[in-house]
Amino acid sequence: MNPLIKRIIFIVVVLGLWELGSQLQIWSELILPAPSSVGVALYEGFANMTLVYDFVASFRRLIIGLAIALFIGTSIGLLIAKSKTADDTIGSMLLAFQSVPSIVWLPLAMMWFGLNDKAVIFVVVLGGTFVMAMNVRSGIKNVSPDFIRAARTMGAKGFDLFIRVIFPASIPYFVTGSRLAWAFAWRALIAGELLSTGPGLGYTLSYASDFGEMELVIGVMIIIGVIGLIVDQVIFQRIEKSVAKRWGLEL
Repeated sequence: MNPLIKRIIFIVVVLGLWELGSQLQIWSELILPAPSSVGVALYEGFANMTLVYDFVASFRRLIIGLAIALFIGTSIGLLIAKSKTADDTIGSMLLAFQSVPSIVWLPLAMMWFGLNDKAVIFVVVLGGTFVMAMNVRSGIKNVSPDFIRAARTMGAKGFDLFIRVIFPASIPYFVTGSRLAWAFAWRALIAGELLSTGPGLGYTLSYASDFGEMELVIGVMIIIGVIGLIVDQVIFQRIEKSVAKRWGLEL
């Protein structure tokens, strides 16, 4: 059976059991609203354009923050890959920072920037920078020495060696780093928006929770999950597979 059909059947079964449990009042609607109630809340949210504005605002912050994170992360990754001193100092610090959840940076961001877009973007940047830097470092460090020796015997050295051999060989790691940076940045964005004051999916999630609108809370959670799944599966996974096939890493 086609994997897509399996997923659709699975989702339909889950929604059916969920709706049945709600109708039989196995649990309270205040705790877990029925899928039909969630659907109505989502329809109203899109009809009055609230969720549309939230979506646009969230993606604007995400694109800005992720672009900055990819640039900084790539730069740091190149530095620590080519410099032993930088790797021993900055590299070890990055490992420590990578283990810190993005939301932990939010109080610091609020103190520096206040409750505005800058604070959220700052958290998004930190969410994607560290993982991108570590993947770039791994990509350059794992280039086969045979490639480098062969290129040097043909006269390649310095920047020319990097452009013609090292960078192309490490592209799969760059792609994987970008995919992971997106995932971390997306989570950081929602966490940052929970305490923001402007439109955004995280803000609406927090607002709905404060006023007990569980239908909208569940609906926004579903939107966040679906967006993450679509971007990862439709965009990044396809790019990653295409690069892996082109580089002979996958049949």
